[in-house]
Amino acid sequence: MFRTLDELVEAARARGPARIAVAAGQDADVIEALKRAGEIGLAEGIFVGHQEKILALAKASGLEIPADRLIHEPDEAAAARRAIALVREGSASLLMKGKISTAMLVRAVLDREAGLRTGRLLSQVIVFQAPGFDRLMVMTDAAINIAPTLEQKAEMCRNAIEVAHAIGIAKPNLAALCALEFVNQDMPATLDAAGLTMMNRRGQIAGAYVEGPVALDVPLSRFAAGRKGIESPLVENTDIFVAPDIEAANILYRAILYFAKGESGGIVVGARVPLILLSRAETPETKIRSIAIGMLVVAKRERGLTGRGDLD
Repeated sequence: MFRTLDELVEAARARGPARIAVAAGQDADVIEALKRAGEIGLAEGIFVGHQEKILALAKASGLEIPADRLIHEPDEAAAARRAIALVREGSASLLMKGKISTAMLVRAVLDREAGLRTGRLLSQVIVFQAPGFDRLMVMTDAAINIAPTLEQKAEMCRNAIEVAHAIGIAKPNLAALCALEFVNQDMPATLDAAGLTMMNRRGQIAGAYVEGPVALDVPLSRFAAGRKGIESPLVENTDIFVAPDIEAANILYRAILYFAKGESGGIVVGARVPLILLSRAETPETKIRSIAIGMLVVAKRERGLTGRGDLD
């Protein structure tokens, strides 16, 4: 089990370098991140996009891109398709977003004929560390699923559990977050959380202990749990936080970064390979950590130990 993001990157680096197909590679931050990833032996990019722009940005960054790792395709949608083709043919093990909208790249990934779809739900999984905690934690989904249904939340749980296993958390504790700990018919998220708990008990969500509904203070504070009269394995020992919708997840994620001064990396799970679809506001360091997380998920899948129960 990795305690820090740096340890996670080192573990991935020992398996590298990975080949990453970058769709619309004319993005300065992505080029800088892959330059740094190359310097530490973590990964190297195959850039698909506007050749002149890519080369100009690479020159400014000090990155030399060999001719066999640069494919000229100025059209963004076509660049996405060609980058995906590199993954499908085995030339790359990860797919990364460059200067292209997330929606456009996801549409290409989900194409029935030429994409990377598997029948699983795509969901974002973030791995983070925060001051005051001696371990890595996981949260979902701050970027893809806006108002997930119960079944979609179950898939989000499975995807998050897969990532937790890949970073060495063998039996994660998962909190289905809500505003309180009681089922309330006027608060649909509490009904979904109770449903996820029952699905876990019945073996429909495997590889973790799931409990909900639960407010955020209970997993983080034994004092709060005691005052509420709650005894649970989650108390001060939660590994995965599943938010009720994208707004709650996004706010929680930004609070971790900006209020708590936490650090993170994240991938989108559910396609044939992990997807690195990060906001333009994310730092090169975050992109490097995200690459490392993706590499560890790939390694776990190659060993056939995804921890996805009947979806293995």
